[in-house]
Amino acid sequence: MYKSQALAAGCPVVTKPSEMSALQTQVIMECVHAARLPAGLINIVNGRGDVVGAEITRNLDVAKISFTGSTAVGKAIARDGAATLKRVTLELGGKSPHIILEDANLEKVIPFILMTSFMNSGQACIAGTRLLIPESRAEEIKAALKQSVAQYLKVGWPEESDTAIGPMVSKTQYQRVQSYINKGIEEGAEVLVGGEGHPEGLENSNFVKPTIFVNVTNDMTIAREEIFGPVLCVLTYKTEEEAIEIANDTQYSLAGYVSGTNVVHARAIANQIDAGVISVNTFNHNPAAPFGGFKQSGIGRENGAFGIRSYLELKSVS
Repeated sequence: MYKSQALAAGCPVVTKPSEMSALQTQVIMECVHAARLPAGLINIVNGRGDVVGAEITRNLDVAKISFTGSTAVGKAIARDGAATLKRVTLELGGKSPHIILEDANLEKVIPFILMTSFMNSGQACIAGTRLLIPESRAEEIKAALKQSVAQYLKVGWPEESDTAIGPMVSKTQYQRVQSYINKGIEEGAEVLVGGEGHPEGLENSNFVKPTIFVNVTNDMTIAREEIFGPVLCVLTYKTEEEAIEIANDTQYSLAGYVSGTNVVHARAIANQIDAGVISVNTFNHNPAAPFGGFKQSGIGRENGAFGIRSYLELKSVS
C-alpha cells in the first residue's frame, strides 16, 4: 500500500525490506516488472537496518519514511529523522487485548481466539495476545482452549497443508520467545498448554510450541511486552469495567478484539478500548479503512484516503 500511495503523489519510492524477507521482496519486484512501470519509480535497496536503514533515515534526499517494525526502531527513526524534519508514518508493536463477554458462544469464539492469537505463528503486530475472560466462565474457556490447541494447532513445516504454526523467522527470535516463556514461568503464570523447548520431532529448527499461560496478571512481563511468537496470556475479570481497565492498561494500542453474542453491546465495549483498530466477532482487514495505533504502537495511519494524505503536502497559491 505504501508504494501505490507514494506513486499517486508522483514520488519515487525506495524500499528497504527486512534482511529476513528476501523472497517476498523478489516476488514484489517481479510484479513491478510485470506491470511495466517506468524505471526508477520503485527501487529496492537490500541490507541491514543499522546500515541501509540508518542512511535512509539521515539522508537529505528522503522526505518521507514509512516504517513497519519494532517500537524501539521506530523511535530511532523518529529521533534521527528529526534532524532533517522528515515526515514519518510508524506502524509499530502491539499487545492487543481480546475481551470475551459473558454471552459469548464458545463454538464460534474459540476458532476466533486461535486465529487472532496465533496468526503468522504469533509473529503479527495485531495478534490478540492478551485474552480477557470472565471469571464465571474461566474453567470452561480454559478447557476448550486446551482441547482446541491440541486438535487444530499443528506445528510443522510450511509446505505441509495441515500446518498451523510454522517456525520463528530466525534462531534469534526463537531464543527471544523462549526467554519470555521462561520469564512467565518464573513470575508465577501457569502453563496450560505448550511451554519451553521444541515440539517433539522438530528439535533442529526454530519451532516453538503454541503456548497458553493462565493465571496471568497484567503486571507480569509476558502480559506487558510484545513477544512476537505463539504465546497467549489469559487473564480473568469480574466486571466489564474491570475488563476495559485491564485492556487499556498497556503501553501499546494498536488493535483490539471483542467477542459476544449481543453485537450492539459488544460494539459498545469496543468503543471503550484505546486502540486504532477494533474487530468485533470477526477479523476483517479493510484496505479502505485507516490502520494504525495509539501510544507506542505508532504514528499516523495507513490505507485508504487517510494513508494517502500522509504522503502529500498542502500548497497554497494566491
